[in-house]
Amino acid sequence: MSDTLLDVTALHAGYGRAEVLHGLNLKANAGSVITVIGPNGAGKSTLLNALMGVLPSRGGIAYRGQSIVLHTLEERVLAGIALVPETRALFATMPVEDNLLLGAYRQVMLGNKDSTAALNDVYKLFPRLEERHTQLAGTLSGGERQMLAVGRALMSKPSLLMLDEPSLGLAPLVVKEIFRIIESLRSTGVTIMLVEQNARAALEVADYGYVLEMGEIALEGPARDLAKDSRVIDTYLGAARAK
Repeated sequence: MSDTLLDVTALHAGYGRAEVLHGLNLKANAGSVITVIGPNGAGKSTLLNALMGVLPSRGGIAYRGQSIVLHTLEERVLAGIALVPETRALFATMPVEDNLLLGAYRQVMLGNKDSTAALNDVYKLFPRLEERHTQLAGTLSGGERQMLAVGRALMSKPSLLMLDEPSLGLAPLVVKEIFRIIESLRSTGVTIMLVEQNARAALEVADYGYVLEMGEIALEGPARDLAKDSRVIDTYLGAARAK
């Protein structure tokens, strides 16, 4: 049996008539961390939104060996796919714990109405969220809001967790904490697709990486190998394009 959880083939997506992704192919094995890195405007967020069903796309998207091309966003959530968007999309006027409980929608729909265990798991991973469980989400620091966004996604017990620029706008020490948590998620068995501009940090925690440039995969390979490739540094700095 194949251990491929996600298999994307010849994926095209964009906004209206403006195509951003031009025939992408990528895979994610169950329990692995893969990263997609590249400069601004490369199409990284477009990729995640297309996989989540937020944007229309054409091509192949197989999840657990079955096509989900015709699945709605809600159906993909119920199948076990979760996205933490770059904007984090929190409910600022609601307490931390209420934001987390909203993330349990999938489990409720599957008949698991008791969210206590999932909530405790999130609090173990993010102790600061438990300390601030009654605090309004809009009053949290940037790092705490990112923790809350990830924690809310984990409340659904996803098989595939997609993270869009989790380090964006955060202080260096907070970035280290966020990536430490991403690495620790390996032990839960969740597959992670990490989209990042911070190539060095992303490749340190990933098993496999893809370099996305101008809507196409310019380079791919084991993360350790990509971390040593000068072209990755060029891409990260936005100073060059792979040929």
